[in-house]
Amino acid sequence: MNLNSSKLMAIRKWLDNQVSLEPLRDLKIAVIGYGIQGAAQASNIKDSGLTVSVGLRPNGPTWEKAVSEGHRVLKVDEAVAESDLIHILIPDMEQENTYRNNIAPYLTENKAISFSHGAAIHWKWIEPPNNIDVIMVAPKGPGQRVRELFLDGFGTPSLVAVYQDYTNKAWQKVLALAKAIGSTRPGVLETNFKEEVETDWFGEQVDLCGGVHQMIMKSFETLVEAGYQPEIAYFECLHELKLIVDLIQKYGIIGMYNRVSETARYGGLTRGKRVIDNSSKSKMKEVLDEIQSGHFANEWVSNYKKNRKGAFETMLSELENHPIEQVGKDLRKMMWPKENVI
Repeated sequence: MNLNSSKLMAIRKWLDNQVSLEPLRDLKIAVIGYGIQGAAQASNIKDSGLTVSVGLRPNGPTWEKAVSEGHRVLKVDEAVAESDLIHILIPDMEQENTYRNNIAPYLTENKAISFSHGAAIHWKWIEPPNNIDVIMVAPKGPGQRVRELFLDGFGTPSLVAVYQDYTNKAWQKVLALAKAIGSTRPGVLETNFKEEVETDWFGEQVDLCGGVHQMIMKSFETLVEAGYQPEIAYFECLHELKLIVDLIQKYGIIGMYNRVSETARYGGLTRGKRVIDNSSKSKMKEVLDEIQSGHFANEWVSNYKKNRKGAFETMLSELENHPIEQVGKDLRKMMWPKENVI
């Protein structure tokens, strides 16, 4: 293993008292999209005292929601035309068409476009003109949490990046935007569009979503096939995972091991590396290679364009019919009877 700790320590970071809102104080901001991230960030920006509008499709499903939550809502092209900073928070696969038809024609000199994920810029689905700033604030948490922590007086850490600095003020703008959504309270870290995209996709595929999902299912199947009751297997392989992840998130891996039983500690330290071993790491490298080469991006775009809603419906249907999901429906109702869980 060749980990350069000095490189890891060299990353630039900023805290709340190092950043000012002033670079955006006299500018107009348009948040394009009002999904989970759009709603959270637009509301945080407004509550921070900056001038923000929300750009949406006329008669779209979120128009009335944005209005009811106190926002000035305009059609996308109108919001872009009047604004100095356009924060694009619609889904990745919708960004190219919306940019081409409703944003690009209104990008005059010295404006800025901003993202919370770098895919469209990194893979050149969007190719901005040379006379604007291109920046990114990427919160490391879901939109609901971005809003909740802001209202609690804290915030969600973010990654910040500048792709193009035409005005020589792009860094001031991106840091002010991060402050406006509450991210400088815990702190923001510097990255670049390439690093953010590739690490984000890698984490989703091998760890946070794909890896965890497969680990849960395979461990569940192992117990059930050995004759154990599915309900017991569900608790051991899925339900209790959150307890461990919460410990790791708060205290680190060592902190987690110091807070579980000695048996769990010894078993995890001696058996875990047999389950997730160097062959698993080699497969992770294959996945990373596909991301870095653009293979995954091309595959995803191709599948989306062929069958937008069906790009993963078959796989989701198979997962829904898996015994772990069938057992889970009943157990989740038992554990959270007052919530709408399935």
